Amino acid sequence: MAQKQPSPRPNRYKKNGKGGFAFAVFLITVCVLMIGGYLLQHYLQKSAQQNNKATIQRLPAPQSPRSSSTVSPSIHKSAENATSQTQPGIDYYSGDIHPTQLPPQTIIQRPTASRAELAIIVDDMGSSLQEARALATIGVPINFAIIPGLRHDRDVALFAAGQGIEILLHMPMQPKEYPQRRLESNGLLLEQSDEELRSRMRGYLELLPQAVGANNHMGSGFTENADKMRVVLNVLKEHGLFFVDSITTPKTTGLKVAAEIKLASARRDVFLDNEQNEEYIRGQLNQAVARARKNGRAIAICHPHPVTVATLTKALPELQSKGITLVKITRLITAQ
Repeated sequence: MAQKQPSPRPNRYKKNGKGGFAFAVFLITVCVLMIGGYLLQHYLQKSAQQNNKATIQRLPAPQSPRSSSTVSPSIHKSAENATSQTQPGIDYYSGDIHPTQLPPQTIIQRPTASRAELAIIVDDMGSSLQEARALATIGVPINFAIIPGLRHDRDVALFAAGQGIEILLHMPMQPKEYPQRRLESNGLLLEQSDEELRSRMRGYLELLPQAVGANNHMGSGFTENADKMRVVLNVLKEHGLFFVDSITTPKTTGLKVAAEIKLASARRDVFLDNEQNEEYIRGQLNQAVARARKNGRAIAICHPHPVTVATLTKALPELQSKGITLVKITRLITAQ
């Protein structure tokens, strides 16, 4: 009887045609999904970059405050934010105007050998009570111009009034470089209606009832517009205040309009601290003194920079010993 041959063992590694086809389809599907996922991710990343770029290009310039019938006390916060986000010096005056470009001033009386009066106005007050105290300790007549809406505007005003320091409303006005150049969000803009301007001015005066007068903060654009200046200065006249033109443009209409409406006024003569170093400030102070001796009076404007405060602390008492009389600003206002 023939011996039965054992059947061969199946090869585990040999795949039939059907299995090979399914495996190939699986591999192709995986590859397609991987490639598709990569292309989708690349597309989304590129789309996001293009959207970001377009968003940056479409960002609007800073907008002017919305019109309102009244000025809310919330301008404290908005004005403070606008100032605190600005680096020191950016919103100050970038350069002085040559004396030949200044509007003519009215000489109150002919100077004499013993008469040379100088008023110092410290602009941009209201953000720090410590600055106010440091300036008050100099012990000579000095004047504060307070920006309405700063965090400590009313505290500084109350302190100054208690020290016999005269207070000016430092009106924030549109510069020519606006909106690239920052301005407090409660500022006066050329695009605002006359009623909006009057409303903002009255709101300022409600915040700072101690003010005896006003001067402009920036305003190289605003002060050149006689119609808008007339609106603002008429509000000052209604409240019995005077106007000091800071002269941030040689084309200012401030003094001309003040004369037209018979508003008491004056103009500054020298900026003391366009450069923040003691030598420069002393040089500018000497110019102010020279004008005071020539005309019998002069008005100088500065800011509460630490170097300015330190320089004034040393220099102002020295001026008094040299025959210069430091005075309150009301002393040098010309009545119309």
